Amino acid sequence: MLNNVAVQAIAAVAALALYFLPAIIADRRKRRDLLVLALFNACLAWTGIGWLLALYWALQPNPPADLATNVVSKRKLSTMRAFSSALMLRVQRREQTHDEPKH
Repeated sequence: MLNNVAVQAIAAVAALALYFLPAIIADRRKRRDLLVLALFNACLAWTGIGWLLALYWALQPNPPADLATNVVSKRKLSTMRAFSSALMLRVQRREQTHDEPKH
């Protein structure tokens, strides 16, 4: 009886370790997005596809440390470009309407 309980306990620990293998790999690789990956792993690994996606994600290179800063700065830059382009078009249209002779 004690032998059976020990085997079941070892099997349960092995099953949990296999289930959370992507999170364990991400932790060992010191990923910066470990918490998000572990939550994804915990919530979606039961689907099989979620486990494979988490494993793939864990094996990818570590994202840059300042990724969020880069995204924000690029978004601001593209917004400023769009604004300046729209402003230039408005100025050009206004110049065209002022240059046309009035009847």
